Amino acid sequence: MGRKKHRPMSEINVVPYIDVMLVLLVIFMVTAPLLMQGVKVDLPEANSDPVENQDPEPLIVSINDKGELFLNLGADQKQVLSLATVRDRVGVVMRRNPDKPVMVWGDRNVPYGEVVVLMTALQDAGAPSVGLVTEPPQ
Repeated sequence: MGRKKHRPMSEINVVPYIDVMLVLLVIFMVTAPLLMQGVKVDLPEANSDPVENQDPEPLIVSINDKGELFLNLGADQKQVLSLATVRDRVGVVMRRNPDKPVMVWGDRNVPYGEVVVLMTALQDAGAPSVGLVTEPPQ
């Protein structure tokens, strides 16, 4: 008797989608290195977004207008520390908890070069990225 032949289901032509995907891949490959260049710096008073990785207690290194360094670790947090001591203590914390955010709390009158030296020392100690704490403009 007259049995109907089943036609195969119509298939989606994926070739145009592959072309679009390859173009997007090339665009992302070209722009990704450009986005990674430079260091994002927030001035002491700036409109800035909060850090996404909000640890309840980030590691905060403070630098006052005289260039004195403080660390929010230990019993005496108001003790002035040397750069080498800060680097060593941050290194110990980063080995125990590599994802711990490290923030610099700098006075607006600190010379820019001192903040750069501090941030470099913190990165040498193992901090993958160092954030700058700012206040929103009034």
